[in-house]
Amino acid sequence: MPVLKSNFKVTIPFRNGHFNTMYRPLFMKDITHYQRERITTWDNDFIDLDFTTVDSKTLVLLIHGLEGSSESKYITSHANHFNKMGLDAVCFNLRGCSGEDNLLLSTYHSGKTEDVEFVVNHLIKNYNYENIVIVGFSLGGNLTLKYLGEKGNSISSIVKGGVAVSVPIHIASAEKEMDKLKNKLYMEVFFKTMKNKVLEKSHKFPEYQLDKDKLFKATKFKHLELLYTCPVFGFDSPEDYWNKASSKPYILKTKVPTLLVNAKDDSFLSRECYPYEEAKKSDYFFFEEPKFGGHCGFMSSFKPNENRWLEQRIERFIKETIQI
Repeated sequence: MPVLKSNFKVTIPFRNGHFNTMYRPLFMKDITHYQRERITTWDNDFIDLDFTTVDSKTLVLLIHGLEGSSESKYITSHANHFNKMGLDAVCFNLRGCSGEDNLLLSTYHSGKTEDVEFVVNHLIKNYNYENIVIVGFSLGGNLTLKYLGEKGNSISSIVKGGVAVSVPIHIASAEKEMDKLKNKLYMEVFFKTMKNKVLEKSHKFPEYQLDKDKLFKATKFKHLELLYTCPVFGFDSPEDYWNKASSKPYILKTKVPTLLVNAKDDSFLSRECYPYEEAKKSDYFFFEEPKFGGHCGFMSSFKPNENRWLEQRIERFIKETIQI
């Protein structure tokens, strides 16, 4: 499909990508009342699913980003919006992100789609939904795109399509962007919780011989991948992880309508994260690049009722393209 032209317009302060990125988590006040279901996984762990329902036949499966949860503002905002549309919503809290540490040494990573498949199969088997749409943000968007591409023609007929927002689809180059000074504040926020989680795992699992000195000195994702992701999940190296976890190679394998929205001013993303050629070659994949929006922001003004462009854009894609 052709690359889509975006109609996203912003007032002056929101033309700064960092301002747009930070405004939503700091100032938006969406509150959602969930009903939690804890499901036991095949490997004797648990995953927490948070539902907010309006008795619909369509369910939107929301997947949050790195160190997010069902309480992330971009998740609560979209869950509320989908309910107003007449759709049910459920947030898939990635392992270790629901407010309680999971039971295993392993948690989640950018390419761990076996958990997505497990959750989708659980929803299909245990609920009577006619339609499921997967909507993922950042790392959750990478999981969404990779899962849809991996399934290809074999995907369940109940999964009608997907939307991904602010996604580092090419992890190797995106990590180089995150290493730059412009993203130092974001890295400090991520590392505060990530380091604590890795440290806690080392206490619970003494056989995991963590080099704590290297953990405390870590300043890049690559450092944490060497200390945790690679040894725990069995990757040969960070480069091996980047190659296997990135969703970009799977985009052309997608066989359901799928939209990716990456803002041009997203400081997390590299040039390789804007898949123009893939969109032009695919009958199912749509790519939209708003000039502004930051990372998972897409705020346009200080008026809350005017700050729903992203929610409305996803609603339009669900109605017009996925046709639900």
